[in-house]
Amino acid sequence: SELIRGFLLSGMPRPSSCPPGLLALMAPGLALMATFSLPSQAGDRRALPVEKPSGVRGRTLILLDVNTKSPVRIISENFLSLQLDPSIIHDGWLDFLSSRRGDFAAAPGRDRAWGPRDAHARPVPHFSRGSREPSLSPRTSPRYIVRSDIALDKQKGCKIAQHPDIMLELQREKAAQMHLVLLKEQFSNTYSNLTLTARSLDKLYNFADCSGLHLIFALNALRRNPNNSWNSSNALSLLKYSASKKYNISWELGNEPNNYRTLIGRSVNGSQLGKDYIQLRSLLQLIRTYSRAHLYGPNIGRPRKNVIAFLEGFMKVAGGTVDAVTWQHYYIDGRVAKVTDFLKTRLLDTLSDQIRKIQKVVNTHTPGKKIWLEGVGTTSAGGMNNLSDSYAAGFLWLNTLGLLASQGIDVVVRHSFLDHGHNHLVDQNFNPLPDYWLSLLYKRLIGPKVLAIHVAGLQRKPRPGRVIRDKLRIYAHCTSYHNHNYVRGSITLYIINLHRSRKKIKLAGTLRDKIVHQYLLQPYGKDGLHSKLVQLNGQPLAMVDDGTLPELKPRPLRAGRTLVIPPLTMSFYVVKNVNALACRYR
Repeated sequence: SELIRGFLLSGMPRPSSCPPGLLALMAPGLALMATFSLPSQAGDRRALPVEKPSGVRGRTLILLDVNTKSPVRIISENFLSLQLDPSIIHDGWLDFLSSRRGDFAAAPGRDRAWGPRDAHARPVPHFSRGSREPSLSPRTSPRYIVRSDIALDKQKGCKIAQHPDIMLELQREKAAQMHLVLLKEQFSNTYSNLTLTARSLDKLYNFADCSGLHLIFALNALRRNPNNSWNSSNALSLLKYSASKKYNISWELGNEPNNYRTLIGRSVNGSQLGKDYIQLRSLLQLIRTYSRAHLYGPNIGRPRKNVIAFLEGFMKVAGGTVDAVTWQHYYIDGRVAKVTDFLKTRLLDTLSDQIRKIQKVVNTHTPGKKIWLEGVGTTSAGGMNNLSDSYAAGFLWLNTLGLLASQGIDVVVRHSFLDHGHNHLVDQNFNPLPDYWLSLLYKRLIGPKVLAIHVAGLQRKPRPGRVIRDKLRIYAHCTSYHNHNYVRGSITLYIINLHRSRKKIKLAGTLRDKIVHQYLLQPYGKDGLHSKLVQLNGQPLAMVDDGTLPELKPRPLRAGRTLVIPPLTMSFYVVKNVNALACRYR
């Protein structure tokens, strides 16, 4: 009765088994990870986003230099990772993940199979070897059902399922019906159980393995004994089954345990969950396959006062048991969000305070322990159509990657690749949404070494009682070593311009008079910031076919040219041949 809460850790693709589209995404530094994140600037606040107040005119020139001698942070190669919601089992999408389109879309690097709705009072599923799986749709006939078992055959490799168009259409109808059911459960705060069968686990693992990803699975912590300790009997069944199949999986226990009172009618405090984690570690050590498996947790919610107290109790008991400490963050309530929310610098900055709170507790008990943001999305409550999946939501996403990397968070897991809401990266046709393209560019261009930036330019003096927040945000990294279009020593900048006027940036110091490649993302079509389509350097981005990504062509800028950043845009700039000492070696 374990809930898939795992996320796929991006790894090296298998050229022989992955379709072309997937290869493009999955290749080291090119793949989207189940955990997305972006190193960007120094940990020092002064080296973080550059503030340019709205009152300064677009013609103001900003001088930008980067410290190329040494990185201020080094984050995981799997920094950017991905989450799968367990609803994919409930609504049938799991059967389609191994199709050519589904496989391509999994490109992000880590994948996690649990989801926020489980965190918000949804009992986690049972694990069963004999349960029947639901059919695709009440209207489907058995002869139309094409199972997507991409069973990993060690000799034949991975098999890509081909689904008739009618199957995808029927699945979309079923998913739409299930979406209404899930929304009803969410608003009524009553949830149904979900059973994960051995067959479903096989499909999930093989999808991850064939995509070159690593699966992290969150076990069900809601099953409790009368004394409120964790009942591990069902988890042990799943562990033994996975070990019998030699599945390489990392593990977690529970999801937002600080909310369990609403889930099971009784609370679990931090110290009790710590004891449960020690129990899980003991179970893993009894099974040879998992005796050295990674364990992550406690995956708490937003660090308010009571949640911080929960984390304190957990760290005292089990801080040394977990390989990384995890928590979640959702910026706004999806039921009340509007497009202008994504432009508010005050909202963008809420994450920084949370990071500091988590770091303070972790460093008190286990100095140096890695921290992961293991569930992040623009909005809660499943997101909002035409907002969470729009171009405007990318401002929050790219800034999240920059802040996390600059403040030393090792991995970030994006919610979600595909689920019942609107926070996902692909639509129900597996067509990429704006955040997918943003994440893909990030993976292709951004390496794990974060560099400090130095900026000079006009600043307006704040009036009494008024805070000037950063509307022009600049982050810098060594260019990804996996991108063979650029030699080692190159630097990539990524810039968010929230101003309604263009900004000009002049590269100085070690960046002066270097050739620059521009990757400018803008909304495409009449919907503006609400658009679900994007253009790269003026060219619309779309799949070439079901398995082929388009070529992401940069626009070369001559050496010494001033960077002109259009209003309300996101962009990447690769400064070539800088020969930065910090970026020459891995």
